[in-house]
Parts: sequence; structure tokens; C-alpha cells
Amino acid sequence: MASKPSIPKGTRDFSPAEVSKRNYIISIMRHHFEKFGYQPIETPSFENSDTLMGKYGEEGDRLIFKILNSGEYLKDVPLHFLEYKQEKAITPKISEKALRYDLTVPFARYVVQHQSEIEFPFKRYQIQPVWRADRPQKGRFREFYQCDADVVGSKSLWQEVELVQLYDSVFAELGLNGVTIKINNRKILSGIAEVIGASDKLIDFTVALDKLDKIGEDGVKKEMLEKGISEAALIKVQPLFNFTGTIQEKLEKLTQLLSSSDEGKKGVEELRFICNNVTKLGLQKAILDLDVTLARGLNYYTGAIFEVTAPKEVAMGSIGGGGRYDDLTGIFGLKDMSGVGISFGLDRIYLVLEELNLFPETVTNATKVLFLNFGENQTFEAMKAITTLRNKNIKADIYPDAAKIDKQFKHAERRGIPFVVKEIDGSNFTLKDIQTGEQLLVNLEILIEKLS
Repeated sequence: MASKPSIPKGTRDFSPAEVSKRNYIISIMRHHFEKFGYQPIETPSFENSDTLMGKYGEEGDRLIFKILNSGEYLKDVPLHFLEYKQEKAITPKISEKALRYDLTVPFARYVVQHQSEIEFPFKRYQIQPVWRADRPQKGRFREFYQCDADVVGSKSLWQEVELVQLYDSVFAELGLNGVTIKINNRKILSGIAEVIGASDKLIDFTVALDKLDKIGEDGVKKEMLEKGISEAALIKVQPLFNFTGTIQEKLEKLTQLLSSSDEGKKGVEELRFICNNVTKLGLQKAILDLDVTLARGLNYYTGAIFEVTAPKEVAMGSIGGGGRYDDLTGIFGLKDMSGVGISFGLDRIYLVLEELNLFPETVTNATKVLFLNFGENQTFEAMKAITTLRNKNIKADIYPDAAKIDKQFKHAERRGIPFVVKEIDGSNFTLKDIQTGEQLLVNLEILIEKLS
């Protein structure tokens, strides 16, 4: 007996309606990416393991899907590695490739590999799937799309200003009100660690601080103490646990807190430039907020850090993020190539739009009109008309078999086709609106006009 078919946890099949909705989001993103001057590229779904490993921190490395070598993959593994289950030593010998974890590191590899062909500054966008061996839950999948926009070859902070505008531009067209674009700066986090005497614990400090909204002040302090951060340091960092006010008020608080750190002061000035100019230029729908607990991607971000959260009425994690990486291409041998980029979480954005009922009804109307099939005598005439409609970019189809009319009508209803041509009489067509039941007898010219 054949086993019941299934798919791996954390992956999904997509129906025609779902694909249409995803394509709707992608088309809006692509339009705005290109409007802002970004060019499309694509990279392979898998990379050499050494391209990816060590770029995302220890936790990220654990979430990378390794691809087993083909053929006799165990032949080069010493027997004692297997006998004592030395996984870290075995893995490089049996797996030389891995599925990409994100689009940023492959992009850095692309820039280095194609640097002689690229005109810098180089603005690229990329819309492709990525894979993570994560625990599946709502809004978190093992296979999902990322939609990235990056610019490399410029240290200008105007790029950060523009990326905030790009986020706002896309979410505004999607009709998504109340999106918050959180911003922080790696230099500020380094400065805070410096002034509290915990520079050697920067990663531990920031990873704990980043969990403030999840585990609360007491939980963060407990984790910091467990990581070896002193009680005296926690007293100095206390203001961060209730860091409220306008962006300008927060910047002033940071200026005072970081007065003894040159690195911290530089981060404050960078944030001040970005936030002031975004405010002067204005945003359509999004809200910009300075969040000093934001600490994503510290293994490669060196300046501004972004994270985008959905409207408050939707229980969803981040729907986008990014930041400045001054030395990412340096890991592949290309020094002094500054870059900054953002990513849109397509799948989570989809779920948010679905929950808020923001998809236009017309998105899933793939076919505009179905010609009913009354047998061979009318099929040729129907196909002539359908060919003309298709040449006019009207999505038209015909039921392929001369089945019962009721069955054909139900087929149109289930597919969400709004119109049917139920009869052809010479050069005239009986057009029926399935929703209203209204019928019209029209010639081909009027039929085109009604369906356009």
C-alpha cells in the first residue's frame, strides 16, 4: 500500500490563489526596488559550505542546511571519527555544500567574484528562497522567500535614509498602516558596553538586551549576570530598561550616557543624521523609532541596524530588517567595500496582509471570462473569439469538454471567474455576470469593451 504523501515540516504548498497573492506583493516590491534604482541579480540556491559557515555566529551555523556529498561520502572519514561520533570533524568531510541561509552573504560573494564587471556604487535587489533548519512555528518557516535591496561601494548615510524611504514606499502601496521601522547602531551598542566596562562581553550583553521585549527586565538582568556581566555594569545600564520619549529625546539621553565613548558618540551622530533627514523628508505610512535594545546581525553589521515590525493588531515577529556592513566583503578578500541593505520577509508580510484583509479582490481573478462548451459546432467560433481576447491581453478560457451546463457554471464559480459566455449566435455573444446574474447580448467589439 502506498504511503500517504506529505511535505517536510516548515515547508508549504501554494495554491493558485496563494501564488497570485504572493506575486502581487513581489510585483509591488520589484516596482519600488527599480524605482529607487536597484538592479536584479540571482545567485544559486546552494553555496560552498565555507562561503556560508562562520558568517552568522554559532547559532546561525547550526541552522544552515548541509547537503550530503554524492557517491561514497563516508570513504574519507576516519573510523575513529565515526566511532566517537565526532560530528564537527565529520561534517566537513561528508558535506561540501549548503543551502543558502540568507541572501546577504551570497551577495557579498557575488560582489567579490564579479567585482571587475560591476559599476560601483552597486545597487542590487534579489528575490529568492532561503532555507533555515529552524523550529517551525507561526510566521517561521524552514523554506521562505527573502526580498533584499543592498547598495555596496558607498559609505554615505543617505543610503540609510533612502532605505527607510524604500520600506515606507513598499508598505504604503500595500496599504499597511502602523508599520514601525526600528533603528539602532552597532557603534551605540559597542559604546554602551564600553562605558559599563563590558566591552569583552559585547555579544553576550547585546544578545541579552535584544530579548527585553520577550523576557522582561528581570530576565535580561539574570541572563547578563549568568554571562559574567557585573552588578556594577547593570546599575550603569539601568536607563536602557525604560528608554522612552521621542527620537530627539532618546538621542539626547544617549549623548549623555555615551559622553565618554568616542565609538558611541559616532553612533549617536550617525543616527541623528539618518533620523533628522527622514523626519524632514517625511514618511507616507510607516513610523520610525529609535530602539536601543535592537541588536540583530552583530556578526557583520557595523553601523545602522534596522528591524521592521507589523502593525500592533497583528501578532507577528519582524517582517523586515537589515543594516550597514562595512567589512562584509572583506571575508572574501575585498577590503574597504562598505555596504548597507534591507530585507523584506515576504511570507510574514503575506500573513499580515491576509489577517488584515488587505489583498485586493482582483488579485486572484486570474481568468476574466470562461466560454461554455456547447459542442464542436460552436467550439471553433469560441476559440476565434478567445484568440482575439487574448491578443487584447484579456484572460479568457474555454471549458474543454461538452459537459452539462450546470457543471460548467460551477467550474467558473469555483475558479472565481467573474464572467461566462453562455451562447454564441453568429457574431453575437451572450455574456453573463456570475455575481449579479445580469446577461447581455453583445458583438465582439462590445465584448472586448466589457471585459477590458
